[in-house]
Amino acid sequence: MAETEGGSGTNGHDLPAFNLLLSCPSGLSPSQVSVVFDQSYDRIPHPDISLENSISEIWDRRVQQNPSLFNGLKFRYGGHVLSGSSDSSQETHACLHLGLTDYRTFVGTNLNPLWERFLFPSEDDCRRCQHTSSPLGNGAIVETSDGKILVLQRSTNVGEFPGSFVFPGGHPEPREIGITSHHSDGLLNCQMVNRKVSEEMFDSIIREVVEEIGVPAANLGKPIFIGISRRVLNVRPAAFFFIKCSLQSEDIQQLYSNAEDGYESTKLYAVSMIELEGMTSKMPGCHQGGFALYKLMVDAAEVP
Repeated sequence: MAETEGGSGTNGHDLPAFNLLLSCPSGLSPSQVSVVFDQSYDRIPHPDISLENSISEIWDRRVQQNPSLFNGLKFRYGGHVLSGSSDSSQETHACLHLGLTDYRTFVGTNLNPLWERFLFPSEDDCRRCQHTSSPLGNGAIVETSDGKILVLQRSTNVGEFPGSFVFPGGHPEPREIGITSHHSDGLLNCQMVNRKVSEEMFDSIIREVVEEIGVPAANLGKPIFIGISRRVLNVRPAAFFFIKCSLQSEDIQQLYSNAEDGYESTKLYAVSMIELEGMTSKMPGCHQGGFALYKLMVDAAEVP
């Protein structure tokens, strides 16, 4: 699907809150999603040296304020190729182009007060964001057995969007599958690395739901990939998945009180589609995009 815009702007500009970079309303299984992990999708340093130097200056200030900050590796979104969607006889397939970045560069580019200066003037999304870290986040639309959708309210202690409503999620993690750089140890060829990264896309979202909600993995269905949205404010990308849960919302509330990552959020809501629509204006733009992707999936399922 072509890039689309939408959502109510919560960014202080008269701009949409998100762009849908990739929409897969029919939902894609792991066999329909592949990854090309390559250095060519890494961030390109900005030619303005003072702007480039501000990355480390901002990070150093943040670490002084919060010494517990950790500069973890992340996968960088560098584009995608969608095939087969217009031809009903051919199965839809999405190939994600991913590079490597880290949290420090994310803080210093996407979260930089001067983040707009990192953007390159281009209609092409990937060229436009070539100087930003753009780590690929993830989010899950989790549907309970009684037809509710799970939404978290973020803690006031978190760095990004304190108090906002969000879907459970986080990031796929390079280190989780042994990636510390683009130079493999020789034991893994490119094909194997790409497959492992693709698997991590799906494994990580289950991990995030288990940690943030407290639901056992055994009660979660296989994640279905529904697309990628990019927040207009600081051009933050996130991949979204749809997951069915075999538990009722009442049971999940009890499990949530013991969730491993409970400190990141203060409350769990289990809401209907109509209630969820009313909450989206208090969501970060990329999560508003996640709701838009879910709605497109629901609408597509209703078409005979």
